[in-house]
Amino acid sequence: MQIIENRTFDEERALYGSKNIIIRKCKFDGEADGESAVKESSGIQAENCFFNLRYPFWHDNGLKIYNSEMTELCRAALWYSNHIEIEETNLHGIKALRECNYIDMKRCDINSTEFGWFVNNIKMKDCNVKSEYFMMRSSGIEFDNVTLDGKYSFQYIQNAVFENCDFNTKDAFWHAKNVVVRNSNVKGEYLGWYSENLTFENCIITGTQPLCYCKSLKLVDCKMIDTDLCFEKSDVNAVITTPVISIKNVLSGYISVVSVDEIIDNGKSSCEIKIDK
Repeated sequence: MQIIENRTFDEERALYGSKNIIIRKCKFDGEADGESAVKESSGIQAENCFFNLRYPFWHDNGLKIYNSEMTELCRAALWYSNHIEIEETNLHGIKALRECNYIDMKRCDINSTEFGWFVNNIKMKDCNVKSEYFMMRSSGIEFDNVTLDGKYSFQYIQNAVFENCDFNTKDAFWHAKNVVVRNSNVKGEYLGWYSENLTFENCIITGTQPLCYCKSLKLVDCKMIDTDLCFEKSDVNAVITTPVISIKNVLSGYISVVSVDEIIDNGKSSCEIKIDK
């Protein structure tokens, strides 16, 4: 592979259409303020690089990025690309990943509004994320040890597994389908509304009015902290190992809970609620 090392690029489409190259210790920055540096390329490996210009990786196939920096000015960094590996890299520009397929991310720091829209088959491990509308309408998601601080996360996602994660995010998992969350902390308001086949196993769920209007909702040995008005109009099967403030108008199913301060029932529920004091 050709090696390009210790260079600075600021022109438009600086390495457009490149194939099988290693970009090492290079900077994409400068007065020319050029866009789309590595567009329509394949077999690209970027190591210890600095990206301060817009749209560097669009329509690429076979991309590896290691120990690199994408600044706030590096907006929409990766779009319409396939087979991507990103490790130990900061992605700090808005809309950093969109409409990409087969992505593997490890030990990255992400600060990117609207990150991960319409993405298919993404693995993320040991990453820290700050984002709004994180991973919207994406599918084939596998996360392990991911920390998230955000809002409106995981809306309309499908076919996802999250393990050992820590999520602080309101309105998460709205309209989500076929999702499993294991051994994780999920904190935020209005969790999981309108979801289908959403499962939490050995999780801690914190916040008001969670899990309403759900179909085929399941909680397995979960703790619920400061949760009130839970499960409204939901079909639920739940084992909850902590007290709950209130349960409201559950549609159907079965709930086992240590205790509950108030059960609100409009008379239309077919849910069995068992109190294990």
